[in-house]
Amino acid sequence: MCLAVPAKVINILNDFTVEVETFGNIAQVNTSLIEDVKLDDYVLVHAGFAIEIVDNQSAAESLALWRELYAADSI
Repeated sequence: MCLAVPAKVINILNDFTVEVETFGNIAQVNTSLIEDVKLDDYVLVHAGFAIEIVDNQSAAESLALWRELYAADSI
């Protein structure tokens, strides 16, 4: 099974590395698997790689589901 989390691009470091933010955490991810990543894009991140650019609505829906999972886990 593959789990990927949407993250917002907050800084472009070079041609193959960006900084992303999700749930207040900032990480550097490799973008060599996708093209044309822009600032404020949402990307799906898996194992340190951005694997797909997703639209804002899809990212919001996915993040809402992740929040539900975190909330259920803390019960």
